[in-house]
Amino acid sequence: MRHGKYGFIVGFLALPLAIYAVFAISPFVQAIYYSFTNWSGLSSDLQMVGFDNYRKLLDDDVFWHALRNNLVLLLVLPLVTLGMGLFFAFMLNVGGRRKGAVVSGVRGSSLYKVVYFFPQVLSIAIVALIFQFAYNPNSGALNSFLSGIGLDSVQPNWLGDPSLALWCVMAVMVWSNVGFYVVLFSAAMSTIPRDFYEAALLDGANRFTTFFRITLPLLWDTVQTGWVYMGILALDAFAVVQIMTVGPGGPDYSTEVLTWFVYTKGIRDGQAGYATALGVALLIVTMIFAAIVMRLGRRERLEF
Repeated sequence: MRHGKYGFIVGFLALPLAIYAVFAISPFVQAIYYSFTNWSGLSSDLQMVGFDNYRKLLDDDVFWHALRNNLVLLLVLPLVTLGMGLFFAFMLNVGGRRKGAVVSGVRGSSLYKVVYFFPQVLSIAIVALIFQFAYNPNSGALNSFLSGIGLDSVQPNWLGDPSLALWCVMAVMVWSNVGFYVVLFSAAMSTIPRDFYEAALLDGANRFTTFFRITLPLLWDTVQTGWVYMGILALDAFAVVQIMTVGPGGPDYSTEVLTWFVYTKGIRDGQAGYATALGVALLIVTMIFAAIVMRLGRRERLEF
């Protein structure tokens, strides 16, 4: 009987696991193999070069620029995006005017949810193009606004200034993603019994206390998952950088990211073996980040 039960499970999972192995695991294995070769990506001729690509990677200044920028994105982007998502979701669901023991969201919260989610409907390519025009130093909306309020002397070259370019890219990524987390956290908050909030209100708890003592602990699993997802997005950032920045990696490589560096080496320069070594390095960074988040975010599960 036990053999039949496990036989059914194995038979049920065999095909999905086989498909996953072929289309998900196999490319990773192939990439690791090619990272030890001098493959150009344009022919079948290749030779094993051992760890030469990885030695070259460690001596490549552009790689360290890209890794530093990715780490900045990794630290700032999830914190700002998820923080804003939690704040807006909390205000839309339980942050409104409180009358007696009744807890509700701000007036017009349903409309706000649609407005916040709107950027998520747009393609990231369209978003990047819109903001590229907005950041234009000569005719962009931002500098035109500054001129309109009398700040003609303040006309930054937003994407051309090494000290501003990466922050401009991050602003676009926050704007395009925060709406998704507003809706996600709102859906999670809707499952929390209102009795919890009303009991806290009767005990004299303010919004700050309610958020950190009730909302955040009960949403922790959702927040942790969102943090991993935003971290992976921060380690990508290819589309926004490729469309918005001027030249490879922006001014002084200020917006160079690992995915853009992989693209330039593998496609533009015909160094596919080196590009796959960069891809393996990106995989390692991603796995380390996911492990750290899951480890630091581990806490006792709260149920209601």
